[in-house]
Amino acid sequence: MDSQGRNRLIIGGLTLAAVILVISLLMTQQGAWLPVMVESPLVNDSVTATPAQQEVSPLAAPVSDSPLAVPHTGAGVGIAGLSLSPTDTHAITAVVEVTPPVAMTATSTVTVTLVATQPLRYDYEVIETYPHDPEAFTQGLQYVEGDLYEGTGLNGASSLRRVDLETGKVEQQVDLPQEYFGEGIVVVADRIYQLTWQSNVAFLYDRESFELLDEFDYPTEGWGLTYDGRDLLMSDGSATIYRRDPETFAEVGRIEVRDGAEAVHRLNELEYIDNLIWANVWLTDEIVMIDPVSGQVVARLDLAGLLPSEAQADADVLNGIAYDEANDRIFVTGKLWPTLFEIELIPR
Repeated sequence: MDSQGRNRLIIGGLTLAAVILVISLLMTQQGAWLPVMVESPLVNDSVTATPAQQEVSPLAAPVSDSPLAVPHTGAGVGIAGLSLSPTDTHAITAVVEVTPPVAMTATSTVTVTLVATQPLRYDYEVIETYPHDPEAFTQGLQYVEGDLYEGTGLNGASSLRRVDLETGKVEQQVDLPQEYFGEGIVVVADRIYQLTWQSNVAFLYDRESFELLDEFDYPTEGWGLTYDGRDLLMSDGSATIYRRDPETFAEVGRIEVRDGAEAVHRLNELEYIDNLIWANVWLTDEIVMIDPVSGQVVARLDLAGLLPSEAQADADVLNGIAYDEANDRIFVTGKLWPTLFEIELIPR
């Protein structure tokens, strides 16, 4: 094979790599299609192949251990190092190995931009209901190893609680001083963090005894709090989620939350579920699911009508998300709601 033929084969292989990238990146974890723009012009009409499709699951998960291998006359193409987040730009290196009679390897970088035109939409089905203290102004909620932890708000009524899920009975409680309006909570190992609304202080407790261990200062309001396995994730009612160091509570990064190009404000109670940040949006019946890498809203859950009309007179807004990871159960409730709901998501 002469050098011109070799070059055509290499270009053809790189073109195929671009095609494979387009097809493989079209899938999100829920199987929804995303339009993809390939910015590098790799075009060769003589190259045809039927590449295998690969679903990327979950979002932002590396799939470098499973490079794509596609049958093609005279060439095999592997694409490694994929780490995906929607509505983001990725420079991917395609490695082209040309098999006998000519043995050679060429590399090229293809840049792709994922553009999610709109989030996935979910409705819900109620699986089970549980009693909930109708005087609890729920600001934080988490289910850990069979225990339901709850942080409540309002000056003079703020508390940290351990609650029996089945009965709604408060089994352990520590009250905050009158001057503090309690906000979001998160359990991390043997400790519990609790925010306050406008006092610029977070409390750290021993998980077993609820003994106060430490306090941390921060400059913003405190709303919701969760943990992604590395950082604390904190909302303040804006469109920003702050990454904080669990040891020092120092800010180590920010996530600007967007739905397309539009900022999503009033992010409230948070929960980290399957590599996504779930957030109540204050004054709405919606929960948004946020890609923690790009900050893009990838799905919306509409919980309108969850609380029966006869129970709404004394109730406040939807707020509170908890996840039972061991049994894949999702719980939601609201401020001053008499019921906690176990729900299942229903795609629209």
